[in-house]
Amino acid sequence: MSGETPGGNPRVALYPGTFDPITRGHEDLIRRASRLFDELVVAVAINANKDPWFPLDERTGLVERVVGDLDNVRVVAFEGLLIDFVHAQGAGVILRGLRAISDFEYEFQMASMNRKLDEQVETLFLMTGESYTYLSSGLVREIFRMGGDVSAFVHPEVVAALNRRLPPGKGR
Repeated sequence: MSGETPGGNPRVALYPGTFDPITRGHEDLIRRASRLFDELVVAVAINANKDPWFPLDERTGLVERVVGDLDNVRVVAFEGLLIDFVHAQGAGVILRGLRAISDFEYEFQMASMNRKLDEQVETLFLMTGESYTYLSSGLVREIFRMGGDVSAFVHPEVVAALNRRLPPGKGR
């Protein structure tokens, strides 16, 4: 088991991700989960295995602006071992979204490892809303890079941020 106190409040959930960028699917999951828990911590991660389009502070800011109307949601940047961050936030639940069966194998492996690290922290899977099962940040970036309209897939704040990052005619 890692360094912090094991277990946490089962009414506090932590939803980790890179959110590069936050999509309508992420937003839907956050809004639904905020009704299930007393507090939801959205943990915006630094992931050494990914090369994000947006820097950490901008990704965190976008998530805050998209779900800032939810009183019981906190958005926090983090780096390091997830289970340690779960402990530091006092959470008892790790929340993960599943879009399709293809997500399950990876998510199951991660949940199993986190359970080995702390058997008192539960992983809860929520199915992505039916209208978002196809949606991913990677697809949004690809559509945007090719000049497509992504406004149906992301919040207007994200569209604006994408346009600042890669304005029309600037490598899209």
